[in-house]
Amino acid sequence: MKIGELSKTSGCSIQTIRYYEKEGLLADPERSEGNFRLYSNKAMKELEFIKHCRSLDIPLANIKRLIELKNKPEESCLSVNTLIEQQLTLVNKRMKELKALKKELQQMASTCGSDSTIETCGIIKSLDS
Repeated sequence: MKIGELSKTSGCSIQTIRYYEKEGLLADPERSEGNFRLYSNKAMKELEFIKHCRSLDIPLANIKRLIELKNKPEESCLSVNTLIEQQLTLVNKRMKELKALKKELQQMASTCGSDSTIETCGIIKSLDS
């Protein structure tokens, strides 16, 4: 299949597919006589793997490492587990930050009633300090 069909089938933009190729996340595709990129079902599976990793917010550098490890089935899972543990640590940190952000926004929201004017708005005053 050509890149347009891969894009349509996968839901990834053509630019994203080309970027993943450039970064070494996707194998270089075969080329037609007219120099069009030709993708196999294997390329679609690789792209689905990358998309799944991205949906887990795994950085591209770590996805590249996971792909390298995936291509070495005889290796220990320790490296994979380490990458996922690091990702989990980052998620936990962000969750903590988001909870603090939520608490601050809730406190701000409680300082201003809907019948107030901007001049007396507690939210605006709290942002001014």
